[in-house]
Amino acid sequence: MGGSHHLKRLPAPVYWPIHKKEFQWTVKPKPGTHSAGRCFPLLLVLRDVLGLAKTKREAKSLISEKQIKVDGRFVPEYDFPVGIMDVIEIPKMNKAYRVLPSSHAILTLHSIDGKERSFKLCKIVGKTSIKGGRLQLNLHDGRSILIKRPEETKEKYGTSDVLRVSLPKAKILGQVKLRKGVPAIVTGGKNIGIVGKVSDIKEEKEGQQKIVTLDGAGGQKLKTIIEYAFAVGEEEPWISLPEGS
Repeated sequence: MGGSHHLKRLPAPVYWPIHKKEFQWTVKPKPGTHSAGRCFPLLLVLRDVLGLAKTKREAKSLISEKQIKVDGRFVPEYDFPVGIMDVIEIPKMNKAYRVLPSSHAILTLHSIDGKERSFKLCKIVGKTSIKGGRLQLNLHDGRSILIKRPEETKEKYGTSDVLRVSLPKAKILGQVKLRKGVPAIVTGGKNIGIVGKVSDIKEEKEGQQKIVTLDGAGGQKLKTIIEYAFAVGEEEPWISLPEGS
């Protein structure tokens, strides 16, 4: 039978900017690029976050008329899930936004300029050798990238590495490993949205995830599991970040 295609407002994620008791139902994000608890449905972004539409019908009209791009492509589904590092673009208004983790609202839209619209950052969450002598990199946003000659590159790419990829073709433009000295943003847990320099990575207990220590603003030190540590550049961030993060 499959899962339900409907979502009531009360159990919806708390960071969605909707009135829980004004109506009974809201838009349920379709399965795909991001988990349901860590994304916005595209319609909700247009109507409730950006205010580009007053009603569901108006928002669906903008999407069906191909006025909204996600990661460089026009998206036809109003329930398309957008999550961390996705780029939302409104060409007619010459505006673009990157979805980033936030300490205030879990996810936030950060306005970006023309140069930043052409790429996104993707974290490697897995890799697999497949037939034909190729290596498949599985990224945090659900996409996969095939590397043609794994015998030369299988040690080059590791889980928790971050790729800078072009939009919309996902060509690899750069790579950074999660290591000491690189800037990183926390994507989950109590320190979500905080940016700092990685100062230490170690496994505190056998069999558990490694713990990443970040040096934040004002000498603040914070810890998070490696799953939540997302490198955003090498010496300096490759992307602009919200003020105060």
